[in-house]
Amino acid sequence: MDNNTCLYEEIKVSIITPSFNSKKTLLNTYQSILAQTHKNWEWIIVDDFSTDSTREILTEIYLNERDRVKVFYNEKNLGAAASRNYALQHVQGDFIAFIDSDDKWMPQKLQKQIAFMNLDLKINFCFTAFELIDSKDKKLGKIIDLQGDGYSFSYEDMLKKKATLGCSTVMLRNNVFKDLLMPIIVAGEDYALWLKLLKTDNKAYLLSDVLAQYRILPGSLSRNKFKKSKKQWQVYRNIEKLSFFNSLNCFTSYAWRAVVRR
Repeated sequence: MDNNTCLYEEIKVSIITPSFNSKKTLLNTYQSILAQTHKNWEWIIVDDFSTDSTREILTEIYLNERDRVKVFYNEKNLGAAASRNYALQHVQGDFIAFIDSDDKWMPQKLQKQIAFMNLDLKINFCFTAFELIDSKDKKLGKIIDLQGDGYSFSYEDMLKKKATLGCSTVMLRNNVFKDLLMPIIVAGEDYALWLKLLKTDNKAYLLSDVLAQYRILPGSLSRNKFKKSKKQWQVYRNIEKLSFFNSLNCFTSYAWRAVVRR
């Protein structure tokens, strides 16, 4: 074991997860966190008033991992943004990572991102490539964000969606960003946060290893292109306050990339 590996073991990662009626997928997500080769982590889960057996599953997880798992429960359904924001108030790690309750990580996800970010201390915001799977864990043959290692994306790049930047692949250096709160909107809250962080003269750096699996479920926003496009436009106009013509320019780039991106 080299000195860098020993040093990295001291780095603590705070993992943020909102959950809502996740009984079918939550244990798979949990198992992918348990399988991480980097073991110094805490998992902060905020359940958004689930009505299925998610709470019972979370109780079992907490009893098994009470030293590393924190579970909180909303008293009413508040949405993913509010749930993540509450979790962020309780982080104690050097790095912050996000994973949704229906997604999965590859075993070396945390280890590889920590090493990548510590090769260059100006990298405060990192994301990785990911692949799509269905509700039964079947691979859908589509990998996202494979542009190549070392690519960095500015605020202007992300306005035009030059990378997808999946939420469950993101890692942030905790002591750099003063405001990590997501806007309280129905969808696109993570994208709006990335834009806010990129306004601070930081860039988002891509590690193109496929280190996460993103689950596409029937009825999800990812399946509804019209609703997804509408939310994109609302971020431009209502959150970023772009002019109509600037919004149209960015939206045209977004729409073209949504069609041709592999």
